[in-house]
Amino acid sequence: MSFADKVFKENIADILANGFSDAELDVRPHWEDGAPAHTVKKFCIVNRYDLKNEFPVMTLRRTAFKSAIDELLWIWQKKSNNIRDLKSHIWDSWADENGSIGKAYGYQLGVKHRYKEGEFDQVDRVIYDLKHNPQSRRIMTNIYVHADLNEMNLYPCAYSVTFNVSGKTLNCILNQRSQDMLTANNWNVVQYAVLEHMMARVAGLEVGELVHVIADAHIYDRHIPIVKEMLLKPEYPAPKFVMDPDKDDFYAFTPDDFRLEGYQFSELDKKIEVAI
Repeated sequence: MSFADKVFKENIADILANGFSDAELDVRPHWEDGAPAHTVKKFCIVNRYDLKNEFPVMTLRRTAFKSAIDELLWIWQKKSNNIRDLKSHIWDSWADENGSIGKAYGYQLGVKHRYKEGEFDQVDRVIYDLKHNPQSRRIMTNIYVHADLNEMNLYPCAYSVTFNVSGKTLNCILNQRSQDMLTANNWNVVQYAVLEHMMARVAGLEVGELVHVIADAHIYDRHIPIVKEMLLKPEYPAPKFVMDPDKDDFYAFTPDDFRLEGYQFSELDKKIEVAI
């Protein structure tokens, strides 16, 4: 089994056995048919992945590797807030008639700020510090900007990343306020593992730990039978992660520069609804 499978199974089992159900409460999320989307949840799950050991993709079901990277680059590289710059349709429910999701995600990363060293957006500031000031304890991004929340079509879920260098090793913390465990958990883990590999390459560092902090880790009511089925699925070893060895420019990477060798996974023939 991959380590990502082990973590996912432990999280799901813990939530199902010990989580809090909001079935009797009024909730904001709903299903496409209008029914309320209730959850069972655990507060503050912390998962640690050592990227030196293996790439954290689950095999209990397929994680759409290239689509996950495409969304990551849409946010971090293109700094876009328009779904027309994205190949998948995962953001369609939150876009307006022009394709915009408002002042959210990539928009926030692309806003420039003035520092004593010059003017940078958040991504370029991270790259600058990793190259020129790696011992800094201030290398981080934050897209949960209260002044702009009323102009966001969805408040950011994965909202902050902290980068920390120890010697030649880059470690990262991903902070997430909310996590749909079935739909998005491994998707986000894969994305930010790739981001850590990219930033390490750009700065001439080696990857270390990716720590994923989830404030509200939940399973939606209609997902419970699916995750229970997944707990019984066959498991496979983690595949090998390969990144184009000739790329070291953050803005030159494309989804085709990444691949998983020997990726085996169990089939899941259930439709996964997304709560909105």
